[in-house]
Amino acid sequence: MKKNRDSSTLTVGLTFDLRDEYLKMGFSDEETAEFDREGTIAAIEETLAGLGYRTDRIGHIWNLVSRLGQGDRWDIVFNIAEGLYGAGREAQVPALLDAYQIPYVFSGPLVLALTLDKAMTKVIVKDAGVATPEHCVVRNTDDISKINLPYPLFAKPVAEGTGKGINAQSVIRDPKQLTRICSMLLEKYRQPVLVETYLSGREFTAGIVGTGELARCVGVIEIILKDNAEEGVYSYVNKEECEERIFYSQTDKAASDACTSLALKAWRTLRCEDGGRVDIRFDGQGKAHFLEVNPLAGMHPEHSDLPILSTLHGITYNELMKMIMDSAILKIKKPVHEESAPGY
Repeated sequence: MKKNRDSSTLTVGLTFDLRDEYLKMGFSDEETAEFDREGTIAAIEETLAGLGYRTDRIGHIWNLVSRLGQGDRWDIVFNIAEGLYGAGREAQVPALLDAYQIPYVFSGPLVLALTLDKAMTKVIVKDAGVATPEHCVVRNTDDISKINLPYPLFAKPVAEGTGKGINAQSVIRDPKQLTRICSMLLEKYRQPVLVETYLSGREFTAGIVGTGELARCVGVIEIILKDNAEEGVYSYVNKEECEERIFYSQTDKAASDACTSLALKAWRTLRCEDGGRVDIRFDGQGKAHFLEVNPLAGMHPEHSDLPILSTLHGITYNELMKMIMDSAILKIKKPVHEESAPGY
C-alpha cells in the first residue's frame, strides 16, 4: 500500500457490476436493473481523473478476487458493486476489501448488509425515534393471514432496489389482493415481502454526503409522477423511464426542512458513510416518514437520483464526486472504527 495520501498520487480501483455484461450472460432487464451502465463508469472515471486521481477498472467481485490473487492493490476503491447472490450481496466487495485492508468509498459490510433488508432497517430507525410506516414481514404464505394492519397497504420485496417488484398493484386495497400480490412476490423474488402501511402523501428523496456528524444534506427533491406514469408509486417502470414519466422538483422550505432532519437522523443512526440517499414519504397529515436508505446510490450524471437532486440544487457532478471522495479520504486518515471517529 502506498503511504502518500495526496489525491494526485492515489490510485482508485473501480468495482461495479456492468449491466451489459450480465445481459450478455442471459440475465433479464429487471434482474440487472440495479447494475450500472457503461456511461456511469465512464463518467466516474473521467471525473476522478479530473480530480487528480489515477483510476483502474476492476469490475465485478470475480474480477476483484482474481486481481487480488494476482497481487494487485489500490490506495482506495470506489465501490458501487451491487452483487448478485445472497442477503449480503452488497456487502461482499467491502468485506473482501476489509480482509485485505484496502480502503474504499461508501459504506462498509455491516451497513450494506443491514440496509439491503428494508424491514430490519425500519426496526433500527424506528428504535431511534425516526418515523416509519408500520410494517409486517411475509416469509411464507401462512404469514399473510396474520397481518393486522389497516388498508390500504403497500407490498414490495424486502431486499431489492430500483423499484423491482413495485408497480401500480403494489398498493393493496383488500385481503384478496394482499394474498395475490404477496404470493406472486414470494414466488418471483424468492425472498420475504415487506408489507407496510401505505402513505398517501408526497414523496421525496434526500441526498446525503459525509459520515457521522460531518454528514450533510445536499438537497431534497420531490418526486412528482407525470400523467403517463404508473399511478401512486415510484415503481420499476417509472424509475427505468424516469425521463419520460417523472418530474423531479425542488420543494417548499417546510417540506425540505422536515426531510433533511429525518434523513440526517436516519443516516447517522445507520452509520452510513460518504454519500447516498434517503427516501421519504408524507402521510395524509403531512408528516414525513422514512421509507428506505440507499447507501450505494446510482451515480449516472443524468439518470440517477443523487446527481439529479444535486444538479437541481446547484451542485455539479464534479463537485458531488469531490465531496464524496473528500469524505472517503478522511476515513483513511482517521478510520471509522476509531472511537473518536464521527458518529461513533
